[in-house]
Amino acid sequence: MNSSEPLSAGLKALPDKTGSFASTQAAWRFYANESVSLSILQEPLTAAAHEGIEKHCDQYALCVHDWSRLNYKHLNKTDTYAITHETDVGYDLQSSLVVSDQTGLPLAPVAQRLVSADGSYATYGDPASPSLAKHHLEEVSDCIRHLDGQGFPKPLVHLIDREGDSVGHIRRWDAAGSRWLVRAKDNPTVDYAGEPMACKAVAADLAFCKTRQIQYHGKTHWQWVAETVVALSRPAKPSQKKGKQPAVPGIPVAARLVVSRILAEDGKVLAQWLLLTNVADVDAATLALWYYWRWQIECFFKLVKSAGHQLEAWQQESALAIAKRLLVVSQACVTVWEIAADNSPEAAELRIFLIKLSGRQMRHRQAFSNPALLAGLWVFLAMSNIMDSYSQEELDTLKATAQQFLGNVV
Repeated sequence: MNSSEPLSAGLKALPDKTGSFASTQAAWRFYANESVSLSILQEPLTAAAHEGIEKHCDQYALCVHDWSRLNYKHLNKTDTYAITHETDVGYDLQSSLVVSDQTGLPLAPVAQRLVSADGSYATYGDPASPSLAKHHLEEVSDCIRHLDGQGFPKPLVHLIDREGDSVGHIRRWDAAGSRWLVRAKDNPTVDYAGEPMACKAVAADLAFCKTRQIQYHGKTHWQWVAETVVALSRPAKPSQKKGKQPAVPGIPVAARLVVSRILAEDGKVLAQWLLLTNVADVDAATLALWYYWRWQIECFFKLVKSAGHQLEAWQQESALAIAKRLLVVSQACVTVWEIAADNSPEAAELRIFLIKLSGRQMRHRQAFSNPALLAGLWVFLAMSNIMDSYSQEELDTLKATAQQFLGNVV
């Protein structure tokens, strides 16, 4: 549960009467235990997703897929590799996060895959050995197929950024009956009004409606939305990593093109998102809002990295051990999200208390942040453990001893 500092990213033992080295040894044995598989560690996260979807989702559950590089230069890790170039050394992480279609709040990571020099470790693959590493969209296609078969209480809508704008993979997802919402690139063509046209050119031809105010780069702006019906009939281009390959024709895919714009008061376009989807029964403004909530997966990466658990400073010696520990701390993230999402007066009081314990300063009019809740929760657990481990007399003695030194300081 503890949120770590960069220079102390190892296990932090609770302050009971057991030595901290014993806790460290226990953790090492746990992560090294072959019977502790990724699929087993994923089970409570999947259960949390089922419960969260039932409680917080209305028509659909949003499943955001994204990738994040984990940079390591630790000499004790022998399975790192150069991800993009020779100084970009570490592992490649693919995560899938379920988000509420009503509030945009994160619920639980439902799948994770960590790619190392030895292969790919996934929560839904072979628990005994790594599989061959694949192209990102091949990996996420395997993940989508797995998640669509998990029987979640609401159908999943899979959200992917511009890397998902691959007509070959979209055809595959559509044929399998999956629901998808993909950010399109500017220049690939779609069939619009009977003619092939670049997506950005189609957007320029549409009439926009003013929908809502949203935060963009810390400021409030209006979001404008337009939509039209298009078809994806262009041939698929195989990955260039396989060498030059001929284009592959396919069956046209009917889709909606939803264009979301953020406009300044003077009408200047601050940002534009071109969204392709096969979801037919949700209005365009809601679809644009769903993609706006995609940023929650970036917050998840931040919570397990620089703003919380300091993932890129962990000293585990292999990708498999890193992946196991990541699933454990993901359960801590789920706990924090549940505290943040609860609207009861008791949960509100708990959040205030945890922020006080964290010692963090909140921005003006911001009641809490997930990293602060995580830090405060660790302090609370430590306090509770102390009360359970030490008698009142022992605590009074420790307090009196400490007061001697505090008095000298004063």
